Amino acid sequence: MRGRPGVYNILYAYKDAETGLAAGAFAIALVLSLLPEGLRSIEGARRLGMELPSDPQNISAMVETLRAILRRNSLGPTTAALMQAAERRGIPVMRLNDQSLIQLGLGSRQKRIRASITADTSQIAVDIAGDKDLTKRLLDEAGLPVPRGAVYRQADEALAETRRLGWPLVVKPLDGNHGRGVTTGVRDEGTLRAAFDHALRHGRRVIVEQQLPGHDHRILVIGGKVAAVAERLPAHVMGDGRRTIAELIDLVNQDPRRGMGHENMLTRIVPDAAMTALLARSGHDLGTIPAPGQIVQLRDTANLSTGGTAVDRTDDIHPCNRLIAEQAAATIGLDVCGIDFLSPDISRPVSETGGGIVEVNAAPGFRMHLDPSSGQPRDVAAPVIDALFPRGRSSRIPIFAITGTNGKSTTVRMVERILTHHGLNVGMTTTSGIYVGGQLLKAVDASGPRSARSVLRNPTVDAAVLETARGGILREGLGFDGADVGSVLNVTPDHLGLKGIDTLEDLANVKAVVVESVSRRGYSVLNADDPMCVRIARHARGTIVWFSLNGGSRIPELLRRHIESGGTALVREDGADGGMLVIHRSGERKELMPAAAIPATLDGIADFNIANALAAAAICFVHGIPADTIRQSLVQFTNSFADSPGRLNIRDAHDRRFIVDYAHNPAGLAALGQVVDALRSRHRRVIGMVSIPGDRRDSDIIEMGSIAAGIFDEIIFREAPDGRGRPPGETNGLMSEGALSAGTPADRIHRIVDELEAVQATLDRGEAGDLLVILPTSVEQVWQQVLDWTPGDAPTESTRTVTHA
Repeated sequence: MRGRPGVYNILYAYKDAETGLAAGAFAIALVLSLLPEGLRSIEGARRLGMELPSDPQNISAMVETLRAILRRNSLGPTTAALMQAAERRGIPVMRLNDQSLIQLGLGSRQKRIRASITADTSQIAVDIAGDKDLTKRLLDEAGLPVPRGAVYRQADEALAETRRLGWPLVVKPLDGNHGRGVTTGVRDEGTLRAAFDHALRHGRRVIVEQQLPGHDHRILVIGGKVAAVAERLPAHVMGDGRRTIAELIDLVNQDPRRGMGHENMLTRIVPDAAMTALLARSGHDLGTIPAPGQIVQLRDTANLSTGGTAVDRTDDIHPCNRLIAEQAAATIGLDVCGIDFLSPDISRPVSETGGGIVEVNAAPGFRMHLDPSSGQPRDVAAPVIDALFPRGRSSRIPIFAITGTNGKSTTVRMVERILTHHGLNVGMTTTSGIYVGGQLLKAVDASGPRSARSVLRNPTVDAAVLETARGGILREGLGFDGADVGSVLNVTPDHLGLKGIDTLEDLANVKAVVVESVSRRGYSVLNADDPMCVRIARHARGTIVWFSLNGGSRIPELLRRHIESGGTALVREDGADGGMLVIHRSGERKELMPAAAIPATLDGIADFNIANALAAAAICFVHGIPADTIRQSLVQFTNSFADSPGRLNIRDAHDRRFIVDYAHNPAGLAALGQVVDALRSRHRRVIGMVSIPGDRRDSDIIEMGSIAAGIFDEIIFREAPDGRGRPPGETNGLMSEGALSAGTPADRIHRIVDELEAVQATLDRGEAGDLLVILPTSVEQVWQQVLDWTPGDAPTESTRTVTHA
């Protein structure tokens, strides 16, 4: 980092946050362990919030830890395939928990999935599929082939029915899954009782039914159509005359495609009691050495989750069997459905060969189709995504991202007002909080990516207007993958010297991220009056749109050429009461409204709010909002606390005027000073309470005091609540230094550390006819203090504790 030898910013990408942060911590720990003791520092590792390894040079242990974290956090193959299919379509994807709950799309256009359960999956259909007996009965009534059988609670009841059903039988729990508790090939009373007891361990009731002839197939039906067919083979080993069954299992598990659970395309074969029982039925155990070429079946069922394999048969299925599967899915009502189908030859009608449907599954896994052990892989995720988002239907809501040193919150609120007037339910983030539909949902500094994601996850939001601050961009980037309209309002010195941002060019590069994220068909709205914004234009994506306070005879050359070439721009042209806001587009000039018609401009004297209105109007106009809607919205936008808290809020009471404004940097204070100068003739004195965060450079803090000296007749300097790393009194001292050097007499400079005490002192020092300007940190609390204040004769405790410079 510039100016900090030995301190580095390390940039790297990751897919899983926890794994990525752990890898970063481990890498730092490893490097530090190689350095001499005096050069070691764990500051960077601590910031990652991860526990450091006890032995950072044990590479294999750290790698295994990372693998364990990744296994825990990784999505299964079905969910991962659906996410990838969505991303290929350009559909935004958000993971909503540490399992498989995924949001596809944004705001009111989103759909959710959990594995292959989709937003369109019927809960009733899922419940039906979970009841195997009900499923079979509905399919039978629909004329589809299913095995005969019944549900029993006791083995004796089932034995009494064996004469009717005949052997062999299948015994399984009524509501089981993944082949748990299933026994096939039951041919005698003893095996039936054992199978019944095994099934009871996985459910309270047991199905006993005919075992249909044929091979086990899984037919995947999506949107009413067969998407893929796979023949499933139970886990098995082939003897070589030398190895035991246990050793052959270990050999099979060395296949790199096999992993634990669903972490890979095949699952490792894990011996258990069910396997031991199955082997015993055929006279084997894990120590048996099968003859060369002998196939030993290890599972009753062919589920991949118990080690089975799959062969693609999509091109082989007979049309009659295809129709049966599609009818079954429609009968149960599932949009994504896995049908277990037994058939001796899937290429021939089951009516000729025997066989039929044994189960219908909600949330079917895609592994066997995506990557079969043999045969053609099938992209079965794409049709699910196409069903959720038919071609031509957008998965996105409009995103308006706004950044800049000053004016962000006001511009965001103006855009929100215009879009709301246009009929949209708007989600908005500002430094004041998260809003949806005009209602404050959470009072917090919401100018970062986490708050942006909160709005984009809200299923009621039709459009998102996002204040996008420097800090959040540096911390973790943007909360979205692309904006329809991005805007940089201005770039002036603030936050310099923090987090590696030392120059105005550095700051401009950070803010440029917003317009670099604009979609190809979107718009970048920039301030033609700001040199850094002009510089940023080289990096902006989409169509460039300019706004400027200097229209008419004062128009910059850059802007003149842009307008003459047919570009879009919104400018303020000279005229009475703040001038006229004018739209230029495709060579045409159209007057939008007088600046003075916008209440927030204070009859046209607040240039910074005119600039904010130009930016807001440009953002909305290029998105297709009619000029009339923009005009009608802005004429209703006031400088009230309700419309724009902490931004040029004015209260007239007790023969005094109070202004509360969040000007917290030199450029913001200078702009506010222009408004104060325009109001000065109406007031006896101007008293200001001024502050700046303590983590700013000394030069910025001194400049704040110097600018305040040119605005106020009397100044109360106060400090931010947390000091931002400076001891109490230091920030006030630097501001006082600036004010004194600019010519303010020492007896007109007062220093109070506490914010609320400083507010009280400012209010108490005012007299009838004065203008009191207060720059708060705790905006809501200070505004309430102003509302509650009434003149008093006796000086307050805070007044008595004022210290002079």
